[in-house]
Amino acid sequence: MMLRSLSADFLKIRGKGIWLLIFLAPLGVVGIEALNFGLRFDYLVGKQYADNLWDGLIKETSVFVPISLYLGCTLVSSLIANVEHQLSSWKQLLALPISRTAVFSAKFTLCVLLLAVSCIVLSIGTIILGMSLGFGTAMPWKDLLTMGYFPFLASLPVLSLQLWLSLSFQNQTFPVSLGVLISLVSPFFMQLSEWFPLNWPLMAFHSEHQLWFIGFGIGVGIIIMLIGLVHFNRKDVD
Repeated sequence: MMLRSLSADFLKIRGKGIWLLIFLAPLGVVGIEALNFGLRFDYLVGKQYADNLWDGLIKETSVFVPISLYLGCTLVSSLIANVEHQLSSWKQLLALPISRTAVFSAKFTLCVLLLAVSCIVLSIGTIILGMSLGFGTAMPWKDLLTMGYFPFLASLPVLSLQLWLSLSFQNQTFPVSLGVLISLVSPFFMQLSEWFPLNWPLMAFHSEHQLWFIGFGIGVGIIIMLIGLVHFNRKDVD
């Protein structure tokens, strides 16, 4: 039942600009790093990261990953929820022989899959950038492939919260504003404990205790998702 709903949701997002966002967001991060290395090439390549160019590129790129993930979670959740809100189709959708649990789970799964694709694009884009800068083929594949996925798993609480709020409010001003605020203030919380929730995505990639932050991200994300699911099952629809 959930798979049928997921298949329907994939059809609904066609022509909504969501796929464009999925590709443009990670390419934007890569573009920032291309500009960064282009403007400071002699310093970054010749001095700061001369001993390990690939690690330097990954380190510089990973700083922007949490911010882009928070924005991605916000915009993808809002756009997916807005498909139903704009058409005022909740009553028709929930009148079908499909449970609310399946509807909510399908939309959460869709968000996860879309953002997973975005993480792949980020890794591929970073590889292309490094090759273009002449860093060679001796690249740290593990770090390149996990640069997006480890932080993404640690950011699942934000995704669960944003989807819950986006499905609950027909007017998307509050969910989007909250998500943008989280994205903007997240760098300033790096001065706090690494266990502060907004620091989990960065720590999931850079910390020695990566699995702890990934585990907490998945666990808290599931808890928030289940709370949102219970609320969605009990909520009246317009």
